[in-house]
Amino acid sequence: MFARRCPSPNWYHAATAGSLIRSAAMEREVLMANTSQKTGFLAPWRNMLLWKQIVIALVLGVITGVLLNATGNQAIAGMIKNIGTLFLSLIKMLIVPLIFVSLVCGMTSVSDMARMGRIGLKSIVFYLGTTAFAITIGLTLGLLMQPGAGIDLSAAAAMEPKTSPPFIQQLIGIVPKNPVAAAADGNVLQIIFFAIMFGLAINLVGEAGKPVREFFEALNSVVLKLTEIVISFAPYGVFALMAWVAGTYGLDLLLPLGTVIAALYIGCFLHALIVYGGLVSVFARLNPVRFFQGIIEPQIVAFTSTSSSGTLPVTMTAVQQNLGVNRSVASFTLPLGATINMDGTAMYQGVAALFVAQAFGMELGMAEYATIILTSTLASIGTAGVPGAGLVMLSLVLTSVGLPLEGVAIIAGIDRILDMARTALNVTGDAACTVLIAKSEDQIDLEAYDTPHVLKTPGVSRA
Repeated sequence: MFARRCPSPNWYHAATAGSLIRSAAMEREVLMANTSQKTGFLAPWRNMLLWKQIVIALVLGVITGVLLNATGNQAIAGMIKNIGTLFLSLIKMLIVPLIFVSLVCGMTSVSDMARMGRIGLKSIVFYLGTTAFAITIGLTLGLLMQPGAGIDLSAAAAMEPKTSPPFIQQLIGIVPKNPVAAAADGNVLQIIFFAIMFGLAINLVGEAGKPVREFFEALNSVVLKLTEIVISFAPYGVFALMAWVAGTYGLDLLLPLGTVIAALYIGCFLHALIVYGGLVSVFARLNPVRFFQGIIEPQIVAFTSTSSSGTLPVTMTAVQQNLGVNRSVASFTLPLGATINMDGTAMYQGVAALFVAQAFGMELGMAEYATIILTSTLASIGTAGVPGAGLVMLSLVLTSVGLPLEGVAIIAGIDRILDMARTALNVTGDAACTVLIAKSEDQIDLEAYDTPHVLKTPGVSRA
C-alpha cells in the first residue's frame, strides 16, 4: 500500500524516524512492483500514468463541451454531467472513513504529543499566513487589471448579506455532541476532533488498546484499497465535468467577464508558483518542480470537482506516494487544510472586491484594503464549514468596507468558473503545507520525493 501501517506502542518506541521512512519506501516499491503492465487494444491508455490520463480527459472534455454549446446541445452536456456526478459521489463516499481511520492510525503512531502540538501550530500559522498573501495578490491584480471597468451593474438584483455563525460558536461546534451525526453530516472539524481524541485514548490505554489498533490497521488497508479503485476512474469523471462546464457556459458568458476570470487565474498561478514554490524551495530546500509534478492529480481533480474535501482522498494518496510524506503528518495537516485553508477563496475576495468597487465607481483607500485583508484572513476560519463559503465570505468582505452587495449577483453567474481555480489553489496549499511540515519534522522520504512520477491506476485490473 502507499501508506504505512499503524505501529504498536512497543514497536513505536523502538523505531526511529529513519526506519519509518524506510518502511514507507518498501511499501512504495511493493506497490510499484504489483502494478502490472496491461495488454490488449487499450494497452497504451491503461498503462499510461494517471495524471496524463486526467489531462487528456480534461482537454477532451473542454473540446466536447464547447462543441455541444456551439451547436445548441447543452442538454447533452447536462446528461454527460451525470457521469461526473457519480464520480463525485464515489469520492465523497471516501471522505469520512478516510479522514477518521487515517487520523486514528496517525495518532497511534505518534506518542509524542508535543510533536503533534508543533504540527498543529505550524499548520495554522502556514494557512493563515499564506491566506494573507493570497488576498494581497488578488487586490494587486484587481488594481492592475481593472476587472470592473466597463461593466454595468445597474440591472443587478439586490442581495441580502449572507451571515456566518459567530467565531465562538464555530469554536464550540468543533466538539461533536454525537460523533455518528458528525460523520453523517460530513462535519470535517468534528470528525478530526473525535479522531484525535480516539487515537489519543488508544495510546493511553497501552496494551489493552492493541486489538483496537490492529482493527484500525486492517481497516486502513481496506479504505486505502477502496481509494485506489475510486481514483482510477478520475479521468472519466473529469471528462464529464469539464464537458458539462464548457457545454453549459460556453464562450458567450465568459468573454464579457473575461478580465475577472483572467485576474483570478493569473493570481492563482502566481501564488502557487511564487509563494508555495518559493516556500518549498527556500525553507524545505526541496525541488519545487518535483513538488508540482507530484500533486498534479489532486490539482486537476480539485479543478474539475471544485471541492477541497472531495479531493482529499486523491491529495492524501499523492503526498504519501508521490512525495514520500509520512502518514502521521499527512493524516493531520490535509484534513485540517481542507477545512480552514482558503487561499484561493481569499484571492477571489480581492479580485471580486475590486471588481465591485470599480463597476460602481467607488474608491477604496489603504484602510479599506487593510480591512479586506484582515476580514478575508479571519473569515477563512469562521466560514470554512459553511456551504457556499466563497459567496458567504464575499458578502462579509463587501459589507465590511461598505461596497454594494448587488455585485455578488454578477460574480455568482461565473462562480463555478472561478471556483475551479481557487479550489485547485487551496489543494495545492494543503500539499505545500504538508511537505514543509514533514520536512521540518524529518517525516519525509527524500528518495521517494525525488523519484520521477509513478502514480498510475494502482492495483485495479481492468482486464
